[in-house]
Amino acid sequence: MAVLIGTSGWQYRDWRGRFYPQRLPQRLWLEHHAQHFATVESNAAFYRLPERDTFAAWRERTPPDYRWAVKASRFLTHVKRLREPEEPVARLVQHAEGLGDRLDVVLLQLPPTLKADAGLLRDCLACFPPGVRVAVEPRHVTWETDEVRALLERYGAALCWADRAERPVTPLWRTAGWGYLRLHTGAEGWGYPPAVLEEWAQRMAAAYADDEDVFVYLNNDPGGAAVVDAVALAGAVRWAGRTPTRVPTPEEATGAAWAAA
Repeated sequence: MAVLIGTSGWQYRDWRGRFYPQRLPQRLWLEHHAQHFATVESNAAFYRLPERDTFAAWRERTPPDYRWAVKASRFLTHVKRLREPEEPVARLVQHAEGLGDRLDVVLLQLPPTLKADAGLLRDCLACFPPGVRVAVEPRHVTWETDEVRALLERYGAALCWADRAERPVTPLWRTAGWGYLRLHTGAEGWGYPPAVLEEWAQRMAAAYADDEDVFVYLNNDPGGAAVVDAVALAGAVRWAGRTPTRVPTPEEATGAAWAAA
């Protein structure tokens, strides 16, 4: 199993002087992120869909092994609430295809007020072309049914595992031959204790085989907690007998490396 560890976004000003060297221009932050991580979850499309040329430029600025997850537009998930998905899905895919073969996953994060409607989800998943992997993060308890699980399995879509306050807030279903995990926030402050990250590493190792990808994105960005926790998670993944993708050194994650330079 390859465990691809990344962060949910890379443009955080409070990472300057921590993960990003103090004097590194912001226009070079993506290159710096790609040097130290092998994947990123782009949240930009959720708020405003970038042009295809922007996605293509991101592709050109990053190495061939740097892989992307793209969060679907809130117009599709929060405004339309999955209704009439054909046009917004087609537009999202058309733009994100600027990433070429670097586009790995599209994330559908559903509103917490959206109750289960298997028909809506089915129609939305059917709009994605073959070869586009989709992860679904439902946030209402009514989605936790056998019908929804079977639907995800039928379309090869991964149920997004999610953690808030150091506990799972979704069922730990395996619905595809690959996995997706989002770590949102620790219980006290933003960071996660090592024991919680170790538990997630064990869950992933138990659910997915050595040759199956699992994407993990840390969304606890304030103060650079996501970067620090990525380092600890990589160690936990190795301890669980699996192989993580590259992460910064502890010194690079905290800024100690740049302070000493």
